[in-house]
Amino acid sequence: MRNGPVVRRRKLGEELRGLRHTSGLTSREAAGMLGWHQSKVSRIETGASGVSPDDVTRLLDVYGVDDGQLRSLLQTLAGSAGGGGSGWWHAYRGLIPPQYRDFISLESQAEAARTLETSVVPGLLQTADYARAVTLSTLDGLPPSALDSLVEVRLARQSVLHTPGPLRLSVVLDEAVLRRQVGGARVMREQLRHLLRAARLPHVTLQLLPFEAGGYVGLTGPFVIFSFPSTSDLDVVVLDHLTSSLYLERREDLEAYSSAFRTMQAHALSPERSLDLIAALAGDGETEPSDCPRGARCPTVPHSSPRPRPSGGAAAAAPE
Repeated sequence: MRNGPVVRRRKLGEELRGLRHTSGLTSREAAGMLGWHQSKVSRIETGASGVSPDDVTRLLDVYGVDDGQLRSLLQTLAGSAGGGGSGWWHAYRGLIPPQYRDFISLESQAEAARTLETSVVPGLLQTADYARAVTLSTLDGLPPSALDSLVEVRLARQSVLHTPGPLRLSVVLDEAVLRRQVGGARVMREQLRHLLRAARLPHVTLQLLPFEAGGYVGLTGPFVIFSFPSTSDLDVVVLDHLTSSLYLERREDLEAYSSAFRTMQAHALSPERSLDLIAALAGDGETEPSDCPRGARCPTVPHSSPRPRPSGGAAAAAPE
């Protein structure tokens, strides 16, 4: 486990080393062709130092890599892993910490994301009012200008769902996320309606784990699995904590979390019945879900908007 930028450098280095091996070149030969010292190639491949997008381009040219998608991905990763960077989030570098910036860079480059949330709506599916309420709960005492900027960042991230070739997003939500009155009844009602609209996008899959499903493998906390085009060697699991994030890069970690996510999807309500439940809670529908998780009772769905319940405290912190 390493912080985000180091994970990117190490993964990028591993991929470049693999491409060099495929080309049949030694590190000394590659360095010689570029007029570099061999130690520079070694530092790049071990993640000990960053590499600029321009240097990645030169390496890929030497290695004979013609895959345009792979070249673009590795060049973009170089920009976020210590060799510069021009993503929109860099305009907020004085406000958001490096780990959050790296999380956003991963999100912007990923082909797909699978996420479990147990406390709050994922950041990519939040409304502005909900995002404001979550931020106020988790970062007490923020000046209004900083609060506004953090909400701007949250909403700007959502562009990955609305661009050509959008991020494929699969979400499993604990029912508690829908029941927790973040920001009050009005904010929650609008948030639930926004979830209904977002879940109807062809590249978004949303499933709910009802209370009646009992204990499940994800009870220990939320996580995100980012997957990238062209190569799975760059995939990463992100575990979010109150003040930091952990990045898991080992193949066995990726396989374990991927397996856990598949298990939760199998035991959750179907996407259709999940939307029924959200609509009922939002006061927009009266359909009760009819297909329940294996071995579980169907949850009782209210036929009208539920009565507000007192807020139970702070929700999870950024980068939700």
